[in-house]
Amino acid sequence: MSAYTDKISILQEQIKDVETFFLKKDTKHLYKHILEIVEKPLIEMVLKSTKGNQKKAAVLLGINRNTLFVKIKKLKINAKEFKDASD
Repeated sequence: MSAYTDKISILQEQIKDVETFFLKKDTKHLYKHILEIVEKPLIEMVLKSTKGNQKKAAVLLGINRNTLFVKIKKLKINAKEFKDASD
């Protein structure tokens, strides 16, 4: 197994745990709940890796730059703090 495959497997297990948690609560809108958990850290991670370059981040995420801008505002992400982020 490659490191990539290992990470995908771990992520799938974690998503399954979240799914099980919400299904036990008989909660609807599983997609919305998972997105709320994952979206902000994902955008922050990509912004860090692109050193705050929103155009590059949008390409990596596979979304429009304007969509990313809206999500950054909605999720109250301080995009400026990633401009000087180092690995």
